[in-house]
Amino acid sequence: MPPAQCQQRGCRGQSSALGLQHQLLRLLFFIVVSDSALGSINIPSAYNMRDLILQPPVITEQPESVIAFGLDDIILRCEASAIPDPSYRWEKDGELFEELEVNGTLAGNKSESLRFYEGKYRCYASNELGTAVSNLVEVTTASIPTLSKEKPLKFRRDEGESLVMPCDAPPDAPPHKYHWMDKDVQHLPKSDRITPGLDGYLYFANVVPSDSRNDYTCHVRYDLARNMISKEPITLTVSPTNSVIRQRKPHILKPFGPHSSYQALRGQTLVLECIPKGLPTPTVTWKRKDSNQELPHRITHFGRFLHFARVSESDDGEYQCTANSSAGGASHTYTVTVEAAPYITKQPQSLQYAPGETVLLECQADGIPTPVVTWSMNGAPISDFDEPRRKVTKGALILTEVKFSDTAVYQCEANNEHGVVLINTYIYVIELPPQILTENNMKYMMVEGKTANLECSAFGSPRPQVLWADQRMEQAQSHPRMSQTVDGSLKITDASAADSGIYTCSVVKSNLTISAELEVLNKTEILVPPKDQRVKRGQDIVLTCKFQVDSRLDKPNLQRWLINGKVISEHPQDDKYAFFENGSLKMTDVSSVDAGSYTCEVETDMDTEKATASITVVDKPFPPTDLKLSEKTPRSLSLSWTPGRDNNSPLSAFYIEVKEEQHGNGHTWEEEKHVDADITQVEVRLRPYGTYRFRVIAENEIGKSHPSDESEAYSTPPAIPEHFPKHVRSASTHPDTLVITWEKMDKRDYYGPDFKYKVFWRRPLESSWHHQIVSHHHCVVNDTEAFTPFEIKVQAVNSLGQGPESPPRIGHSGEDSPLDAPTGITADPLNGTAVSVKWNPVKPESVRGHLVGYKIHLKRLVTHSRRRRRELESERLPEEEEEEYRTQEVRGNKAEATVGGLQFFSKYLLTLTAFNSFGDGPHSKAITFETPEGAPGPPIFLEFESPSESELSLHWRPPLKPNGKLKGYRLQYREIVDGNGSSVVMQDIDISDADKTDFTVKNLNPHRYYYFYLQGHTAAGYGEITKMKGATLLDGAPPISINVTTAENYANLSWVPGERSRNIRFHIRFIRKSGDALAGDEWEISEQLNSDQGFYQLPNLKPGTEYRLQVVLNNATYWENEVLTSGPELSEVHSNFAAQGWFIGLISASLLLLLILLILCLIKRSKGGKYSVKDKEEGQGDSDAKPMKDDAFGEYSDNDEKRTVSQPSLCVESKLGSEDSLAEYGDSVDIQFNEDGSFIGQYSGRRDVPTQGGHESSGATSPNNMPPQSISFNNSVTGILDRSN
Repeated sequence: MPPAQCQQRGCRGQSSALGLQHQLLRLLFFIVVSDSALGSINIPSAYNMRDLILQPPVITEQPESVIAFGLDDIILRCEASAIPDPSYRWEKDGELFEELEVNGTLAGNKSESLRFYEGKYRCYASNELGTAVSNLVEVTTASIPTLSKEKPLKFRRDEGESLVMPCDAPPDAPPHKYHWMDKDVQHLPKSDRITPGLDGYLYFANVVPSDSRNDYTCHVRYDLARNMISKEPITLTVSPTNSVIRQRKPHILKPFGPHSSYQALRGQTLVLECIPKGLPTPTVTWKRKDSNQELPHRITHFGRFLHFARVSESDDGEYQCTANSSAGGASHTYTVTVEAAPYITKQPQSLQYAPGETVLLECQADGIPTPVVTWSMNGAPISDFDEPRRKVTKGALILTEVKFSDTAVYQCEANNEHGVVLINTYIYVIELPPQILTENNMKYMMVEGKTANLECSAFGSPRPQVLWADQRMEQAQSHPRMSQTVDGSLKITDASAADSGIYTCSVVKSNLTISAELEVLNKTEILVPPKDQRVKRGQDIVLTCKFQVDSRLDKPNLQRWLINGKVISEHPQDDKYAFFENGSLKMTDVSSVDAGSYTCEVETDMDTEKATASITVVDKPFPPTDLKLSEKTPRSLSLSWTPGRDNNSPLSAFYIEVKEEQHGNGHTWEEEKHVDADITQVEVRLRPYGTYRFRVIAENEIGKSHPSDESEAYSTPPAIPEHFPKHVRSASTHPDTLVITWEKMDKRDYYGPDFKYKVFWRRPLESSWHHQIVSHHHCVVNDTEAFTPFEIKVQAVNSLGQGPESPPRIGHSGEDSPLDAPTGITADPLNGTAVSVKWNPVKPESVRGHLVGYKIHLKRLVTHSRRRRRELESERLPEEEEEEYRTQEVRGNKAEATVGGLQFFSKYLLTLTAFNSFGDGPHSKAITFETPEGAPGPPIFLEFESPSESELSLHWRPPLKPNGKLKGYRLQYREIVDGNGSSVVMQDIDISDADKTDFTVKNLNPHRYYYFYLQGHTAAGYGEITKMKGATLLDGAPPISINVTTAENYANLSWVPGERSRNIRFHIRFIRKSGDALAGDEWEISEQLNSDQGFYQLPNLKPGTEYRLQVVLNNATYWENEVLTSGPELSEVHSNFAAQGWFIGLISASLLLLLILLILCLIKRSKGGKYSVKDKEEGQGDSDAKPMKDDAFGEYSDNDEKRTVSQPSLCVESKLGSEDSLAEYGDSVDIQFNEDGSFIGQYSGRRDVPTQGGHESSGATSPNNMPPQSISFNNSVTGILDRSN
């Protein structure tokens, strides 16, 4: 067996002097280099013990020393675990004291005196395997402390003197504590001036008159005796004096003298006290004299106590306390010596061993002074046994060739002057029959090329030996790739398919065998590994990883990707990575952080296969660094830089940018030049009188880098301007002035301070130039004739001199309006909406400027037919009204033009003017012309009402554009017979009366829908059609299915109106209920409701009240229900109706609204307020009606039609009932009017079917095109208030 194994598990052999010496040397080496237990055995949990194992005693509860005031205090506990159970005995002062069988607890016997039990005790627990020994404890007896009669003490001191009040405990008193209290048994207050010492004395650094009292009482508390004694009260009288010394030098009251020494044991608590006296009260500071480190210990009692909570060897040294005040200082030095009772630093382990093993029990202890270590066996010194196989060397106990007789509990004991410590350790030498712990018929799977380990764990004491046989029953160890490990496993290296089979493990010298099956699988293989790639930033890449696993495996346990050794995870919130079933990995939007080594790892239960590829990400370069300026001159400098990292893509160019700070905005960078990537220094040309900064940008195939840091600033000296202003021209706009303008020069071309422009001008025949110096980029020359030519030029100047002049140019003074008007004007009609206009151009000299062109001015006049129609709808008519004015420009020097967009059957007035950039010339002589008739436009709207189930009354308004004399209308209608719109034969009706605006169609099918088509006609033919879809209405009825929801003081009622039912007016009747009977109230009636409104809110209900609701019409009930309002039931409070807040608010709002209506009527009357037909026509609900264009002629004069739909007249005679006005009053009111403005009943009695297609009427109350029903109160006041909003 190799030496390492021999040390670990023990060695067998004959004991000889040379052999024993050799073993001791090896054991000594083992002590130095190893901490593990030598030769021990650990019984596996799988081993079937079958009651073979016993256990030596192990102390589980150690006894503790006691101070006994009576026999009841004497209880020494000692408990141990063992198999079989142990017996106990106690020794007192080394002599047998008492033997116990059941447990080890020793209690005082009342037949003995208390003094009988005083002494040192030790407990022994024994069974057949050995004896365990407890710690040594001591029983000390004491009497309950008492206090002899004392004479009361009285102290008298002058103010400022120090004082010490004594408090001595009785002699030989057990552990105790001191407490200073007053006569009310309350602790006296502590401060930096009054400090209780560790000796119980009370120290006053100085006394004050308020310290005078007669109840300073010291109490001594004994916790173990549960007793406290009180000493006689002490009286202190402090005499105040005016001559008191205001300062007394500090002195240390406790401890006395300049130096004191203390000895402390490791682990104990130590308190150093420093109590001074003096006036004023001194402050105390602590320090360690032999070290500059800050004290880690706690300072209490106003700095008077230094606490060592747990003394260690590092606390050994010198400490100093210093008391300081304004009167001086005092100090005291403490020498702390730290020693230690014995303590175990290395404890031997209790273990089991096989026979013949070598056992090492190592026990190391420390202490100050160094303790002596001794060994005992079952409580008896090891030296008492004459056994050469047991040796003690440097605190270690060595046993060779152990036998069952060596089974015992061994005690390691360390002693010094401060105490003793004892450790029990047992050695259990045991013989166990062999057992195979590995399960029989285990199956092992392994991939080829790997190492297989077939387990055969056997255990016994002594350790059994196992042998393996292969599938041919030959010894497996004979094969070169097979070997047996120390724990009995069969190791097969580089396994192949030929190694598959059944293997047998046997225990030598027994009939114990097990079998194991080995199956060698094909190893996992990556067929298509990922490849190295070079990728541009922002692109997507795919890494392939096609693999193959043995078919006998379902699938790989894990296939994952790693980047630089870290696993890549797929997150639902991030589409950066995508994993495919074939093992491939897709990365989107690749960036520089994605560069690295990517590994595809395929893991099965048997093996793991990896393939790695590198990804190189090509990105924009890093910016250049270290910009430097050199070779500086007034007009140039040299700029150099250091290229930044190219990010895996070679640099292609550098871009040099410059920023001029003195004249620019200080934020704009301009590209100065760009150079190839191999150039890192360039010469930059500069302008005078500028401050420049530079930066450089690098570029590669991916793009440009961020700019580099700015260079230092460089300023150039001023110089004379070298450029002249450009684009010098005349921009005159006034006839008497010449305005010379030019392009403002770049401030960087100023070249110096005090920059200005010198402007020159002269007439063409003049020899000398006039000039003026200005600071802006224009110059005004006054008192010139209109449109006179001048030579002009401009020069740049600064404080250093004048620059070059711009080339002379010709400019003109300001233009004036033309003097003449065109002549010879003719207008020849081309068709009903266009004419050709011709004229004679004006003379060039009369233009007084550059001719821009001509303007054709048109005015449309009202025709006879239009005036006749206005007569029907208005009471006043002007003689000849100008209705529209329009202008058409003709650019250039032309003599003819075509004017289009005219209205049919209209008379026009035409004039011409010439114009230039200044303005228009005089108007020519006016001519008139007329346009022929045309087909009319569509009727403005078409709507209907249903007087019966087979009749429809149609209503319309004449066309907005009759385009001639309207002769009548053609009405067509057809029945719709199916859902796709197919119909029967069209019915035609000719209406010859042009003034008629209504017609009733009879004998209609009440179960069908119809299309109606209406068009007017003039002498030019039929016009555009207005189309409507409609049907007759059926008889209606009040709702019989109503949904009710309630609140505290109202109920909401909603129902679905019938689609083609006539509106029916009904009421809601309601009454309060009381239990199952109606209350004594009268039935209340709501306002009148319409069946087509679909919603009503019943107000003014009481909270927490049950109501019965009914729908009634003509004393008939159509619906009935009971409802309960929410909220607590309120007691009825009778009040005057007129005093209700809601009623007062309603009346006030009504009066205010009436006042507004009267004011508006008066305003309307003062304007001659006739009803605006145009307002009414334009306000119709025909959403498909085309509005007039701005350049088209209107049909009526502007004087009557300036008011729009948003400004209707509100007087009775102004026809309040126009449909367009009612549409604005809110959805909750459905009020209809006749053409003359009168109501059609109080509420509408019809529900029209909507029109569809073409120029359609809106169908004001059609069930198919009805406005959304408003959830609001159905009354006219609500509607008007809605309109006012």
